[in-house]
Amino acid sequence: MAEKMLDWLRRLNRGVAGVVGAGLLLIAGFVLIDIFLRQLGASFGGTDEISGYAMAIATSWGMGYALMELGHVRIDLIRNRAGQMGRSLFDLFSMAVLAGTVTLIAWKCWPVLERSLANSSRANTPLETPLAWVQTPWMAGWIWFAVVSWLTFVAAILLVVKRDFDGAEDAIGVVAEAEALE
Repeated sequence: MAEKMLDWLRRLNRGVAGVVGAGLLLIAGFVLIDIFLRQLGASFGGTDEISGYAMAIATSWGMGYALMELGHVRIDLIRNRAGQMGRSLFDLFSMAVLAGTVTLIAWKCWPVLERSLANSSRANTPLETPLAWVQTPWMAGWIWFAVVSWLTFVAAILLVVKRDFDGAEDAIGVVAEAEALE
């Protein structure tokens, strides 16, 4: 069951990463066209603002993908000196802290969005973008990251309980420096 959940999360996050990547490519194309237009004396205007919004949204949605691909940085000096069970416990602790932190961040996103909705807040820029338009997908990305974190944590616990330490390491361990370079 844990393996199926992790496979499902990986597939889903790869799809999310594809959509986010396509969005970033569109934004990059938009910025390049704007740069070209500036050479001709024209401009769309606001490309810096829009690309900033895109980066915030892409970052929040991309975190779940990075988690499933073991892309988050961890200092593993002590962890590497422990046996399989010790490494699994370090990994579980690290995953619990991450999931808790991300849940707190996702929780704190709501007051930001709620205030923007209540005040009909707009960006203090020439585009005057309604902030809720940007903050809604941004908050949804943090919520997704929290959900992925907790589901991954639960799957890892199930693997450790089954004494499948290699599976747990594949799910929430760290990528060795030598492996990362390959």
